[in-house]
Order: sequence, then C-alpha cells, then structure tokens
Amino acid sequence: MSKSKVKKPRSKADESNELLENPDAIATRLSRGETFLKQNTRIVAGAIVLMILIIAGILFYQIHKANQNKTAQAEMFQAVYYFEQDSVELALQGDGSNRGFLYILDNYSGTDAANLANYYVGSIYLSQGEFQKAADHLKKFSSSDYLIQAQAYALTGDAYVELGDTREAIRYYKRAADHKPNQFFTPKYLSKLAIAYEDAGEINNAISTYERIENEYFDSYEQTNARKHRARLEGLASN
Repeated sequence: MSKSKVKKPRSKADESNELLENPDAIATRLSRGETFLKQNTRIVAGAIVLMILIIAGILFYQIHKANQNKTAQAEMFQAVYYFEQDSVELALQGDGSNRGFLYILDNYSGTDAANLANYYVGSIYLSQGEFQKAADHLKKFSSSDYLIQAQAYALTGDAYVELGDTREAIRYYKRAADHKPNQFFTPKYLSKLAIAYEDAGEINNAISTYERIENEYFDSYEQTNARKHRARLEGLASN
C-alpha cells in the first residue's frame, strides 16, 4: 500500500526565502502595497497629519508649561519672602502689587511653581488652624528633595492629629520616617509616630518605634525621651 505524503506547512523562513529568490514574488508584494496606498490615500494621509498634530501638540504643551513655570516662579518670589518673614497673609494673598501663593495655584496649575506653592500654603494653613485645608494642600505636594518631602509628610500627619484622625496621622508619620531615613530628622518623625500609636492604643507598636530610635539613632536628641517612654509603656503593657 502506498503511503500518501503529508504536506508540511510553510514556515515564515520559507516565505522569506521565496521573496529573496523570486523577483516576481517581490513585485507582487510591492504591487499589493501600492494598491493599498492608492485605495486608502485619505486614511494614510489623515494618519500622518494626526501624528504630526499630536507631536506638535506635545511640544507646544511642554514649551507653554516651561514658560508658565518661569513666569510663576518670578511672580512667586515676593510671596516666598513674605513667608520667610512670617507675613503669612501677604504670602497667601499678595500685597496688591505682588502675587500671593493662592494666585499662583489658581493661575499656574500643573507647574513646578504651583507644586511648591502647595507646600507653602499647606504650612500656612496648618499654622492658622485650618487643618483640613492644610492636609489637602500638603498631599498635593511632591518633591525629589527627600528632606522637604519627608517634612511635608510629617506636616500632613500633624494636620490629621489636629483633625482627630489618628489612623491617617500614623500613615503619614510612617511615610515621613521611612522616606530616606537620616539621623537629623527621622528620630523626630519616629517620636511623632510613637505618640500617635499610643493615642491609637497600639502600645506594642509604640514600644517598637521607641526601640527603633534607641537602636538606630542612639546619638539623637530624641534617644533619651525614647528610652524613658519605652520603659513607661512596657510597664503599662505588663499590668
């Protein structure tokens, strides 16, 4: 009995070889491409125009934002000066001739200057007892400067403590303490975190946080208080 040969499926490599070896196959492929272009000229042209418009739009947006940021930073200069002089109302509202932080936020949204203005505005509202506003603005702020970013987290935690939201305070104090720890500021953030844990009734977490200060930051100012409060809490936990 004769066995019929099973025809193997053509591989992509076989098709590629055929194209290289057979000029007619190449011509056929080119002809198909030309036919497609002729039949879809408007679609292809529209796609090219759309791509050009998208690229032009992106470039325009970037240039526009860069110009806006430059202008906003110049207009915010006096507000920063007022903030440093504790003239917080002038820093917020401006002085009639110079813009305040609130104007920067309203008119230059999305710029680096507006981002920084959120930090200043949040800090001012915190000092004025406007704790929810303070938290809202501080949460919008972000910075590549690890010291300022950690400080913003800690200030947000302070705002939530004043609002009576201990759970959110703990969350932001943890962020502050864990954000690129350093010997200068991290012990202070850990102390705030331990106090918040105690207020929330999480005694064991408070104890372990004080222990972290003792073990990792034994040269810090907070170390003595950490040892004292840890001993006090361990006495409470054992009763």
